[in-house]
Amino acid sequence: MEDQAIILEEATREPNEPVRMTPFSGPIAWTRASLAPDDGMVKISEACRRELDEVVAMLRANPLPTALLRPDDFSLKRCCAMMREASQLLIEGPGFVIVDRLPMELWSKQEATAVYWLLAQMVSRPVAQSWDGKMIYDVRDLGKPPGNGVRPDITSAEQNFHTDNSYNICPPDYVALLCLRPAKQGGVSSIVSFYTVYNQMIERYPQLLPRLFRPYIFDRQREHAPGDATLISHPLFQNEGGRMVCRLSHRHVIAGYEMAQREMDTETLDALQTLEAVMREPQWAREFFFEPGQIQIVDNLRCGHRRTQFVDFDEEERKRHLVRLWLRDARRRFYNG
Repeated sequence: MEDQAIILEEATREPNEPVRMTPFSGPIAWTRASLAPDDGMVKISEACRRELDEVVAMLRANPLPTALLRPDDFSLKRCCAMMREASQLLIEGPGFVIVDRLPMELWSKQEATAVYWLLAQMVSRPVAQSWDGKMIYDVRDLGKPPGNGVRPDITSAEQNFHTDNSYNICPPDYVALLCLRPAKQGGVSSIVSFYTVYNQMIERYPQLLPRLFRPYIFDRQREHAPGDATLISHPLFQNEGGRMVCRLSHRHVIAGYEMAQREMDTETLDALQTLEAVMREPQWAREFFFEPGQIQIVDNLRCGHRRTQFVDFDEEERKRHLVRLWLRDARRRFYNG
């Protein structure tokens, strides 16, 4: 238990800046009702499809590990234009995009993953998703219960709204998911704008906002070097480069305080629980029924994502399977940047 008390105290960025009390506006401050059905959707055109079919044909004749593939090695002019549109939606639009979709009925899982890897690089640079350097991450139920050292993404359990890698030093800018196979039942994906949630906090619970800009303790999920701190401390909301960024996971905060053997004071707990309750109000979130071949990319610093609990097929070849990439241009490709 002694090493569990070691906390990595992350420096707070711009700590003296006053807490924002002016609501956010613009496309990022969306609600479920304000989004049209096709908002955030980018369709793969016939011209793009022809380019991608040529990529697959070339890889069948000339196999190469996926992580070595670069867009510049192929003729992908139309696909580059499509992914520029996707990037615009991420930066200036709702902060998420659905690319619809790769032909899973014609390509193998490996071929679809290779094409996905190429398209994602047109948005941002893929980086390591685990301390041991894993670049391409399979999201599948491995039959383990969630807990310290077991990420929720390898279970069938319901998730809270969260940002990926909130419990470590260098979170990705974007989280990408390719659906190879959906679950038998459940596993519905949801996205929420933290800016919309923040507006609700201003309107209804302004007295709790200052606490969210002060540090919370997170369980680092054993994603660190041997002997390193098992916990990290940082705010849920921060001002960075003139904008608000969010790094939060309710489950990892609860686990962090338990590991640290500390109790939250009333303000700390109220702010955490109230934020969670507001995020879970259904009128703020957009739900997606992930279909095979669809690619979802989410702004990991301005939007939260989650999925519901799911029931899987019995047959191994039919089980739910997503492929995740973390995208980030800043710092180095290491897990901790």
